[in-house]
Amino acid sequence: MSHDNIEFVLVEPSHPGNVGAAARAIGTMGFKNLVLVKPTKHPHPESRARSSGALDILLDARVCDTLEEAIADSSLVIGTTARQRRISVPIDSIHECTQSIFESSLKQKVSIIFGPETSGLSNNDIDRCNRLVYIPTGEIHSSLNLSMAVQVIAYQLNLAFFGLEEGQETRDLASGKEMELFYEHLEDVLLETGFLNPTNPKQLMRRLKALFNRAQLDDNEVNIMRGILTSYQKPRVK
Repeated sequence: MSHDNIEFVLVEPSHPGNVGAAARAIGTMGFKNLVLVKPTKHPHPESRARSSGALDILLDARVCDTLEEAIADSSLVIGTTARQRRISVPIDSIHECTQSIFESSLKQKVSIIFGPETSGLSNNDIDRCNRLVYIPTGEIHSSLNLSMAVQVIAYQLNLAFFGLEEGQETRDLASGKEMELFYEHLEDVLLETGFLNPTNPKQLMRRLKALFNRAQLDDNEVNIMRGILTSYQKPRVK
């Protein structure tokens, strides 16, 4: 069941009540996988109280020190945002892309990432995302509480489940860990060839990461790309 392949990742949540309410939110929609990256307080009496019927989801939540660790085995990483950003990562409203997200979850893990309550996802976090989604809101009050945002997205994904056709083909996308290793390899080669400025390689690498994240490479494509990179590193016979 593809519900089992979707994880809801809360990055540095500061309010225990939001963590408990998020556990309840995903539980009411049939999901169970909650991941916490550097939570301020966990477990906490307030999060237990707010989980209300989803205490098992709260207590079973996976706790990680870094986002990289949290998404290491995910093939599709979806970041959430409340504002437009000047970056090359595709941004869609949640209702426009839930069907494709859910179809991807049929055979591979998908991570939905939510940033800290006060600041949202950082640029470094977004660099790890294949795409961003937002929840359409009114202009005056455009920001949702963290647990409410989790609830809306979980609801939209659950709706997509009911409209999903059986037997649809899905690609085996590369995991987050495989993509990180590819990016490290790519940066090493581009530095060796002089294509990257060694004093400021990150600026161009952000663009390249956005490009390949949009492409959503599968396992075979990553192996091909790394094979090409390796060919540039081999000593050439004159």
